[in-house]
Amino acid sequence: MIMEVLTLDSLSAYWRQPEVEINVVIFLNLVGALLLGLLVGYERSYRGRAAGMRTYGLVATASCALTVICGYPEAWFGHHLVLTNIDPGRIIQGVVTGIGFLGAGVIMRDGLNISGLTTAASIWAVAAIGVMVGVGFYAAAILLAVMAGAFMMWGSKLENFLPSRHAVSITLHFLKDVQPSEDHLNRMIHDRGYEIAKGSFSITERNGLPEWRFVAVSLGRDKSSSLVKLSRTLSKAEGVESFQISHARN
Repeated sequence: MIMEVLTLDSLSAYWRQPEVEINVVIFLNLVGALLLGLLVGYERSYRGRAAGMRTYGLVATASCALTVICGYPEAWFGHHLVLTNIDPGRIIQGVVTGIGFLGAGVIMRDGLNISGLTTAASIWAVAAIGVMVGVGFYAAAILLAVMAGAFMMWGSKLENFLPSRHAVSITLHFLKDVQPSEDHLNRMIHDRGYEIAKGSFSITERNGLPEWRFVAVSLGRDKSSSLVKLSRTLSKAEGVESFQISHARN
């Protein structure tokens, strides 16, 4: 039985014209999904959100891969299904569920800072590649791997080339019994080319020590100051005992 599967004729079935044509159609679907995912992701990236172009692009591409291969069940395993009493679709469903938990495990949150979203999306894409190889769509799997790898390496450069508004996470620790002014803080942040993102404000107080956390979004790449200059401004703010500032992107 094993020798029959390993014959040249059986192996070449994965690269015959009908199989290659199906792989080309699948790849075109993947390219379309990637472009549309990038379009939606750019809007999030422009506004300084944690999930940007790479995350949206990879998720859209992987989801498309898992969906489009279900449209060609007759082409699975080189047009010859060895185990007819097993439904590969249910196996794919189990893989997708398991990868969802694995991807969630690499997403980390530290206050207002979120990291690991692109890594989680890349795990999702790798799972789709594995499924495509498993059902015999080798050409499409290879093209998806090349496309995902290239996008992981150079996607950030594309994001940096396009106009965007990066975000920073800021935590301010005030001296005891100080009553901070939100208007003064807004003016100070605005003078450095930033604005406080709506809905990001968090205020806590322990033993009379106020602590403010918020996300500041740049007004434009050429308008906002660097983190070093912004930190110098915060260090001179009245009533601020200490502060923490970092990029609020993954």
